[in-house]
Amino acid sequence: MKRNYLIVALVLVTFFVISFLTNIIGPLVPDIIRDFNISQTLAGFLISAFFIAYGVMSIPSGILVEKWGEKKVMLVAFVVSFIGAMVFVTSPNYTIYAVSLFMIGCGMAMLQVAINPLLRVAGGEEHFAFNSVIGQLFFGLASFLSPLAYSYLVRNVSSESTGILTSLMNSLVPEGLPWISLYWLFGVVALIMILVIAMVKFPVVDRQDDEKVGAWKTHMDLLKRPMVILYFLGVFAYVGSEQGVANWISQFLLTYHDYDPQTIGARTVSWFWGLMTAGTVLGLVLLKIMDSRKVLVGFTLAAIICLALALFSAGSVALIAFPLVGFFASVMWSVIISLALNSVSTHHGSLSGILVTGIAGGAVVPLIVGWIGDGMGLRAGMIFLFITFAYILSIGFWAKPLINNQTIGSNKSS
Repeated sequence: MKRNYLIVALVLVTFFVISFLTNIIGPLVPDIIRDFNISQTLAGFLISAFFIAYGVMSIPSGILVEKWGEKKVMLVAFVVSFIGAMVFVTSPNYTIYAVSLFMIGCGMAMLQVAINPLLRVAGGEEHFAFNSVIGQLFFGLASFLSPLAYSYLVRNVSSESTGILTSLMNSLVPEGLPWISLYWLFGVVALIMILVIAMVKFPVVDRQDDEKVGAWKTHMDLLKRPMVILYFLGVFAYVGSEQGVANWISQFLLTYHDYDPQTIGARTVSWFWGLMTAGTVLGLVLLKIMDSRKVLVGFTLAAIICLALALFSAGSVALIAFPLVGFFASVMWSVIISLALNSVSTHHGSLSGILVTGIAGGAVVPLIVGWIGDGMGLRAGMIFLFITFAYILSIGFWAKPLINNQTIGSNKSS
């Protein structure tokens, strides 16, 4: 099939938008706590509202894609996200924010399911691996830029700035809540994506066996296997760890080191995601020369050490150690997913749906961190993350895939 570079570009932009929307919540936490006068537990619940949507929508999204096709699902996803953003900016309060984040999370889950098969067909199967890496780089770039965009907006909206964007935001955003301007920006981006997708002709996607959702009975049969549950918990622990660190960095730096969350805090979160992207590239190289389980063990041990330094060292050390946690967490997702898929011989599409549902870990773990933080202090709350990282570490020891990752010099699996 002839490659469709327009669709490839659209998918890459979608990766960027998903990441921009998903990973902006962390830098906002100190503002949310202060402006809505809420506890850390309630702030954690907002994060949960977003990631619960992933747990709820991942498998249904796969069913919808097979029934409606990628274009309709992507349109619905951005419409839901647009409505979610607009509901909040027109009535900015805690309850509406929780509903808004759930709606945006549903939209992002639908997009995640739709775009990978689309990228395979539009870019050509022979280029799918390369294009997937490019997609992850776009994802990482957005994660790096979103905290910087937040920092720029909150420092310029409601100020004497005369820029066109900030002047427009000043007329739209309630006084004292400049961070809400981000959701106006999200709404505009979602609307643009709706218009673009509506005008673009999509290719027909013949889904491969490992991309098909499968019957509900298939999911139930898989869930009866202890190994599937163990890998589901691995994804749950990884996303919980990632979000448990990223979403509390800024508040931690404010609480224990008095760093400004709108500048230093946002920049540190930005570097967390930036180094995670860089670590992904290094991980790809290491996976060509080492067994993936050894890579997972080494990187997880390094992440645990860096987290300990971030929590128990001076502020200047924490500014470096927190981003390094992101660097060493970079390989965990891909290794856990690949080990899981290589541990069963059939029904990879259904297994993928179950594993992606583990993204709900991003809903549970940050909430637990906030809850412990309210009772015993945020440092104590973030100590909980050593448990989730320890579970990820254990995977490197008990995983027994049917097929090992191919390394340079190894024989190809038959």
